[in-house]
Amino acid sequence: MNGHHTSIPISDDSKTPLLAADNPQFHRSGSFRSTVNSIFTLKNLYVVLGPVLCAAVCSFMKLEGSSPGSRNMLGVLVWVFTWWLTEAVPMPITSMSPLFLFPLFGITAADEVAHNYMNDVIALVLGSFILALAVEHYNIHKRLALNVTLLFCGEPLNPPLLLLGICATTFFVSMWMHNVATAVMMMPVATGILQRFPAGPSRSVAQSKFCKAVILGVTYATPIGGMSTLTGTGVNLILVGMWKSYFPDADPISFNTWSFFALPMALLIFFVFWVVLCLMYCPKGSGPALSTHLDKTQLRRELNALGPMAFAEKTVVAVFSILIFLWMTKNITDDIPGWGALFDGRAGDGTVSVMMATLLFIIPNQKQEGEKLMDWNKCKKLPWGIILLLGAGFAIADGVNKSGLADILANALNFLHKAPYLAVAPAVCLISSLITELVTSNNATTTLVIPILIQIANTMHLHPLSLIIPGAIGAQFAFMLPTATPSNVVGFSTGYIDIPDMIKIGLPLKIVGITVVSLLMPTLGRFVFGTDKPM
Repeated sequence: MNGHHTSIPISDDSKTPLLAADNPQFHRSGSFRSTVNSIFTLKNLYVVLGPVLCAAVCSFMKLEGSSPGSRNMLGVLVWVFTWWLTEAVPMPITSMSPLFLFPLFGITAADEVAHNYMNDVIALVLGSFILALAVEHYNIHKRLALNVTLLFCGEPLNPPLLLLGICATTFFVSMWMHNVATAVMMMPVATGILQRFPAGPSRSVAQSKFCKAVILGVTYATPIGGMSTLTGTGVNLILVGMWKSYFPDADPISFNTWSFFALPMALLIFFVFWVVLCLMYCPKGSGPALSTHLDKTQLRRELNALGPMAFAEKTVVAVFSILIFLWMTKNITDDIPGWGALFDGRAGDGTVSVMMATLLFIIPNQKQEGEKLMDWNKCKKLPWGIILLLGAGFAIADGVNKSGLADILANALNFLHKAPYLAVAPAVCLISSLITELVTSNNATTTLVIPILIQIANTMHLHPLSLIIPGAIGAQFAFMLPTATPSNVVGFSTGYIDIPDMIKIGLPLKIVGITVVSLLMPTLGRFVFGTDKPM
C-alpha cells in the first residue's frame, strides 16, 4: 500500500493488513472537518431518514380502527421502502431488514419472518439460476447465436426476418430463464452479430439503425418473454407466492394456468413490438448495406470452430429440457392430473428445479477425470440479491396481512368501488409501470402494490386476480429508462442505443401492453382464472 491514499484501500489479498501502519489518515491534524464532511453526506442522511420516518409514523399517525401492530407495520414499510428507493443501504441488506425489524416492532416472531426467505418459490429461482450458469459456462448461448443468425439470414439477406429471429430467440430463452440471466446471456449473442459491421463514421445509416434495432429487440424481448411463464421473471413468482399466502384455500396459480393466459398476451405484445421496430429501424432497401458483413460462409466457419456438441453441453441441454417438461406436466388439467398427483400435491415447481440442478453436480462432464458438469465455485455468481429481495417481498406480504394493516388500507380505498373495471385496470397497470420506471425495481413494485390491490378488489367486489394480475404485469412494462430494470441497463450499456431510442420504442410498447392486458383480463382472464366466480 502506498501512502498517497486519502482513504483506506481495501484489498482482495488476504495477506494485506487491514490498516497500514503508515496510513496518513491517522496522523493528519485538522482531519476533524473531513470527518464531519464524511458523516454529513446525502447517503448517510438517507440512512437516518428511514428510521426517522418510521418513528414519525409510529408516534403521530392515527389510522382509523388501527392497532399498534398495524401502525408499526406501516412504519416498518416506510423504513424499508425509504432504504430501497434511496439505496442508502445496499438493496440485498435492506431486503434482510424485516428479519430484525418485524420481531423488534412486535409484528411477527423471528422464525415466522425467516420462513418467508426460503420457500418453494425461492427454491425454484435458485435451481433455475444454477442451470442458467451451466448454460453460460458451456458456451451454449454462443452456439445458439450462430445457429439463429444462419437460420434467419435469408438469401438475399432480409433484415426484418433476421431481427425477428434474434428477438424470438430472446423471447423463447426468457420464458425459461430469469430476465437478468437472459439479458446477460443474449446480449453477447447480439453484439457478436453486430461486431461484423464497421465501427465509427464508416458505418452507414442503415447499419447503424439495424444495430439499434437488434439491441432494442433483445432488451425488450427479454421482459416480454419473461411475462409468458411463471419462471420467466421474479414478478410472476412474487404474484403466485403472495396469492398463495393471502388466499391459502383458493386454487394456486400453476405453471400451466399462468401460461394459458400470459403466453397469448405476450405473443400479441411481441408481434406489435416487432412491427414497430421494423417500421422505425429497418427501412426498405437496407438489405444490401448489411449483407456484405453477414456472410453465411463466415458464420458457418465460426460454428464449425466450436466443434460438435460435447457430452457436457448435450447433458446440460437435456437436463434443462427435462426440467421444462416436468414444470409443464406437474398439473395438466382437472381431468388429467399431472405427475404432481403422485405426491398428493406435496411437490412444487421448486422441488424439481433444485432436483434437476443437483444432477449437474453428480453427472461427470467427461472432460477431466472426476470433474462434474458444475461445481460450487462456478455458482459464486448466484444473484443472492434477487433471492433476498424475493424473501423480503413474501415477508412484507405476510406482515401486512398479520398486522391488520391490509384491512385498514381497504377501508381507505372505499371510494373506488364505483369506478368501472375498464377504467381501473389500465390505471393500475400504468401506475405499476411508472413506479418501476421511476422509483424502484419491478419486484419491489409488485411487493408494494399487490397487498393494496387485493384490498381495492375487495372494496370493488371484484375477484382479486382481476386487479393483481394487471398490477403485476404492469410492473414489467418499464421500457423507457435505462435504469428501470436490470435488462434495460444491460442493453443501454452496450453503447449502441441512447435514451431517445428507448423512449421512441418504449412509449408505444407501454401503451400497447396496457391496452392488451386491460382487454384480455376480462375476456381470456375470466376463462382461465375463473374471475367471474365468487371467491
